[in-house]
Amino acid sequence: MKTHEIDASNQSLGRLASKVATLLRGKDSPAFQNNIMPDVQVVLKNIDKIKFVGTKMDTKVYHHYSGYPGGLKTRSLKTLWVKQPKEVIRQSVYGMLPNNRQRDKLISNLKFK
Repeated sequence: MKTHEIDASNQSLGRLASKVATLLRGKDSPAFQNNIMPDVQVVLKNIDKIKFVGTKMDTKVYHHYSGYPGGLKTRSLKTLWVKQPKEVIRQSVYGMLPNNRQRDKLISNLKFK
């Protein structure tokens, strides 16, 4: 298994997430095939030092709908980052992976230090 270790300090969330999504899919490998699961693991360290530019912390909101009337929950990035910074990163990487059967398996190869 090939392991990539990325230092997240002083990197913006979106650019870091797109880099991680590319590595998780194995697109950096010359033997890339989109129908074969790559044997790759990505480890992120120093996630508490990720930078947010502008008013992203105040204006970015995450929605979760349970399917029931009145079941829409909205949280801002600021409150979610204080409680679960790993979940914020995981969601942003998950959104950049292709929407297919491999997506859940690929995100399981993302680890945090």
